[in-house]
Amino acid sequence: MSNDYNKLSEYWKTKYSDEISKYRSYQVTEDFKQMAAMFAPGNSYYYVINFHDFQLEHISDSVIEFAGKPKEKVQLEDLLKLAIREELGRIELKEKVVNDFFTRFLDRDKLREYKLIYSYKMKDASGKIRSMLHQTTVMSTAENGMPEHVFSVHTDISHLRISSCNDVSFVSLKGEKSYFNVNTDNGYFDPSFCEYENKDLLDRLSEREVQIIKLLANGKSAAEIAKEFNLSEHTIKTHRRNILNKSNCSNTAELVAKCVTGGVLSISLN
Repeated sequence: MSNDYNKLSEYWKTKYSDEISKYRSYQVTEDFKQMAAMFAPGNSYYYVINFHDFQLEHISDSVIEFAGKPKEKVQLEDLLKLAIREELGRIELKEKVVNDFFTRFLDRDKLREYKLIYSYKMKDASGKIRSMLHQTTVMSTAENGMPEHVFSVHTDISHLRISSCNDVSFVSLKGEKSYFNVNTDNGYFDPSFCEYENKDLLDRLSEREVQIIKLLANGKSAAEIAKEFNLSEHTIKTHRRNILNKSNCSNTAELVAKCVTGGVLSISLN
């Protein structure tokens, strides 16, 4: 593994595995396999990872479409090396913010109540560049309260018009405070780093604006959207300009990226 990939691997080891004193396997039941398959069908893969030694204890058959090898031969290193080199610096900053959120900011008894979301780009085994959405939640904790077993889903979202995004979102699974579009440039978590601190991006947008974003994300032009809504092209362009202003985005690709991580676009895992 190159030094760039080693750096990220060693960071995870220092921050997680060195804090977990003994190995405990995760009991993957048939019910869990069925549930996981429901959340990650189609163009995606999932795995359960043990943070004690970063071994993959369960991984979906679909990983072969990305890693180019059957699941029995896939290690974490193989998945890590799929990320394109230009993304590694961004991923490291995101992972620092993730670690800070889960190990310092969040109460230990709430670790299983949040999932994290961020996007990245990878090159699959065939050389194809893909935009991926990474979603993770803690399945169990060690005796000291550290994350021990983690469930991750990686979904191909290349069909969306999306650019690289430095944001990470932490979404409550229990209806409590979520933290959307957290800037990761500083490498640690602070609620004030949420780009839309006073009002989440979704709350800033009207229902019609959200509908337009969904169509823009799927590559529809202003003329095509206008026809669908029976509006003028000028009206749609005005909506798009207002949406960009509300989201502090300079173009559609940036807008879609922030909407994916910010809860505006609900990604169907298929």
